Amino acid sequence: MAGSTFGKHFTVTTWGESHGPALGAVVDGCPAGLPLCEEDIQIYLDRRKPGQNALSTPRKEDDKVRILSGVFDGKTTGTPISMMVENTSQRSADYSEIASYYRPGHADYTFDAKYGFRDYRGGGRSSGRETIGRVAAGAIACKILKELGITVTAYTRSIGPIEVDMTKFDREAIRNTPTCMPDREASAKAEEYLMKTRENLDSSGGVMECMVNGMTAGIGEPVFDKLDACLSKAVMSIGAVKAVSIGDGLHAGTATGSNFNDAFYTEDDKVCKKTNHAGGILGGISDGSDILIRAHVKPTPSIFQQQDTINRDHENISVQIKGRHDPIIVPRAVVVMESMVAMTLVDLLFENMHSRMDRLTDFYQK
Repeated sequence: MAGSTFGKHFTVTTWGESHGPALGAVVDGCPAGLPLCEEDIQIYLDRRKPGQNALSTPRKEDDKVRILSGVFDGKTTGTPISMMVENTSQRSADYSEIASYYRPGHADYTFDAKYGFRDYRGGGRSSGRETIGRVAAGAIACKILKELGITVTAYTRSIGPIEVDMTKFDREAIRNTPTCMPDREASAKAEEYLMKTRENLDSSGGVMECMVNGMTAGIGEPVFDKLDACLSKAVMSIGAVKAVSIGDGLHAGTATGSNFNDAFYTEDDKVCKKTNHAGGILGGISDGSDILIRAHVKPTPSIFQQQDTINRDHENISVQIKGRHDPIIVPRAVVVMESMVAMTLVDLLFENMHSRMDRLTDFYQK
């Protein structure tokens, strides 16, 4: 299976299936000497694990990570870091009947079209549990960024018709509300909306947003590996994400140059901008202001209403899906977005190390 490795210099390969024995990731390119322990990674995995509240699938998994290599005496050794999380709550029988048909909105049909065979138990490799490896690797990337004074914060911007009021932004609420919204009032409304959606045997979509603070200017390659292009690809690789925007995003299409351009000014010898319509990226390169990226996420495709589909013989049938499913994907995907953004930034920061001769001579001639 191609396409399971991400990055050029900070590389991440994820492995495993939803109902297999375990899942995990191998991270290569992490510098030696980074303090790292299993708890550093577990904090991130706990944010995405199932069964934590009424808005999550009832599947219970501890998602306890084990570091198998690449760390000694509490620090990275510079060798590949292998991490594993065991599956402990598989109920494959819930999925036995879907072996014969294609669920609407899922990858069942496309996997069969590509491979002529698929693991139907919970979606196999296309399951949301694949993101365990991404989050484990993202935790390492976030720790590297923290050493550089860069923070990555993702949260839920909207659920269905309910959107947060950014004037009420509360960073603690992201971790303490079941919706991962930074606005407690909006979260309460969204929870009520989702309960009604679930009662109607339906699901909801939403929007995730990620802010990067402390990013240095000059990161990103100006042609095919533009920073915004790399971020978009990384976030679009998350299952259920259907659109990505940077800065003002879609509103840029109706703007004029006079009200979209971000005016520069200097303050205390620092280059600043009066506005940030561009979302912190100009010409595919970071400009030193906050990076802002949004991801639009489709509703959970597994709903309990009767739906029309076809079986493997291409006969028209009606089905009613069983199993354990989230009424919305967004809250548990927030930390996945955070992880993918962090991995992208680390990879491009490493690539930037050889962009200027003066920096090479400063480093190697000390």
